[in-house]
Amino acid sequence: MSIAKNSTSTQELSPSGLPIKPIPGSCGVPFFSPIWDRLNFYYFQGHMTYFKSRISKHNSTVLRLNVPPGPFLASKPHVVAVLDALSFQVLLDSSKVDKTDTLTGTYIPPLSLYSGIRPLAYLDTTDPQHTTLKTQITGLIVSRKDYVIPSFRKIYGSLFDSIHGKLESSGPTEFNTLSQSAAFDFMCSAFFEGALPSAAIGPSAADMALKWLLFQLHPLVSKASKLIPWPLEDIFLHNFHLPPCLVKSNYKALETYFTNVGESFLTDAEQVGISRHVALHNLIFATIFNAYGGIKIFLPFLLKWLVQGGPELHNKLSEEIQSVIRSENGSVTPACLERMHLTKSVVYEALRLNPPVEYQYGRARSDLVIESHDAAYKVKKGEMIFGYQPIATRDEKVFTNGEKFVAERFVGEGEKLLQYVYWSNGRETDEPGVTNKQCPGKDIVVLVGRLFVIELFLRFDTFTGEIGELPLEPKVTFKSLHKV
Repeated sequence: MSIAKNSTSTQELSPSGLPIKPIPGSCGVPFFSPIWDRLNFYYFQGHMTYFKSRISKHNSTVLRLNVPPGPFLASKPHVVAVLDALSFQVLLDSSKVDKTDTLTGTYIPPLSLYSGIRPLAYLDTTDPQHTTLKTQITGLIVSRKDYVIPSFRKIYGSLFDSIHGKLESSGPTEFNTLSQSAAFDFMCSAFFEGALPSAAIGPSAADMALKWLLFQLHPLVSKASKLIPWPLEDIFLHNFHLPPCLVKSNYKALETYFTNVGESFLTDAEQVGISRHVALHNLIFATIFNAYGGIKIFLPFLLKWLVQGGPELHNKLSEEIQSVIRSENGSVTPACLERMHLTKSVVYEALRLNPPVEYQYGRARSDLVIESHDAAYKVKKGEMIFGYQPIATRDEKVFTNGEKFVAERFVGEGEKLLQYVYWSNGRETDEPGVTNKQCPGKDIVVLVGRLFVIELFLRFDTFTGEIGELPLEPKVTFKSLHKV
C-alpha cells in the first residue's frame, strides 16, 4: 500500500488522501486497568456508554482500549477499536484480517466443549479445512431451503396460537421462554428429517442447548440473575472458565440426537474427506451456536421494535402482509415475500440496530492503514482489531437518525444503505463464500425475520407488550393481542 506525503508539510496521507494520525487512547496499567474497564463495561457504564465516552474523550472512532473479559481469561485484552461504518469494514476483508480463534474475541472457550475439535467459526479462510467445511454447511442449507417456510409457519403458528390462549386464560405472557423451545425445534425441522428435539430428547432439549451456549459465552454475559450480586457474578463468570464437565451429559444427549438426524450430512462429509467426528461437532455448532443462538437472540429484538412501533406501524404491516397474501390465495411464497417492502425493511432495521453478534474481531495480517470518515491510522501486523457493531451501524454520517428505529429506512432508495448493514460478518449486499467469513445462513436469518412478522400480522392486527431485560436479549411480555 503506497502512502503519500502532503507536498506542503510532512503529514502522511492515506491512499485516499486522509491524514494519517496516531491511534489515540490507552490500555492503561496492565492487569488493573483491564479489570476496571471490565467493571465499567458490564456494571458501571454499560456497553454503549463505555465506547461512546471514549469516542468523545479522544474525538476519534478509531482508538486503543481494553475489551472484556480481561484477566484471568484473556491475557491480552487490548485492541484497536473501529467504531464507525467505514473503519469497521476492515473486519470484513479477509485479505486484511486473520480470523483464527477470534470468534469470541480475546479468549477462546475450552475445546472440550466441542469434543476437542476447532469448529468452522474459529477457522481462518486460509485454514485447509475452512473451504471444505463451509462448502458442506452451505450445501446443507441450500438443500433444505424449501423446508424453511413450511417448518416456520407450522411451529411458530402454533406458538402464536399458544400465546394467545395463555393470554386469554392467564393474562400477560412472556414470549422468550416459549420461543426458546420453538426456535430449537424450528431450526432442526428446517435442516433435518426425523423427530424434533423436544420429542427426541424431551422438553428440556432447548435448555440443554442454551446451557451449552452459556458455557461458551459466559465471559461476555452480565446481569445473568437478579439474585446474584454483581461482584460475585463478575468473579464467577468473567475470571475463569466454567467447568465443561458440568454440561458433558447435556452435550452427549445433543450429540446422540444430531448423530441420528444428521446421518446424510455426516455421510456426505466423509465422502469429501471430513471425518464423522469433525463433521458431527461442526454440525452441532452450526445448528445450535450459529442458527439457534442467532434466532433466539434476534427475534426478541425484532419483537421489541414491533411493540414500540405501536398501532400505526402495525396497521401498515398488517395491510401490506394481508394484501399480498390475499393476492396469492393465502400462500406464503418466496416471491410474495419480495413484494412486502415494509416488512423487509423492518427486519433489516432490527438487524442494523441489534445484530445477533455484536462483536467482531480479527488480527491484522500485515501492517495496514485503516480509514475512518476523516482520518487514517496505522495498525501493525498481528494487532487485534475489534468492532462493536451496534455503534458502527448507527453511524450518523451514514444513517440519518441512526439511533432511532425507522421502519421505512430501507424502502426504495433506502436499499442503497444495505451495504452498511454488517450483522452477518459481511455487507448485506454481499454473498457468503469460502473466501470470506460471512455467515452461510445469512439469507435464512433474514427470511426467518420476515416470516416472523408475517405470521404475527396474519393472526393479529395489533398488540401491546412490555419490554424487560435478559442477559442476551430483551424480555418481551405480551399484554394484549387483537385478532384479525
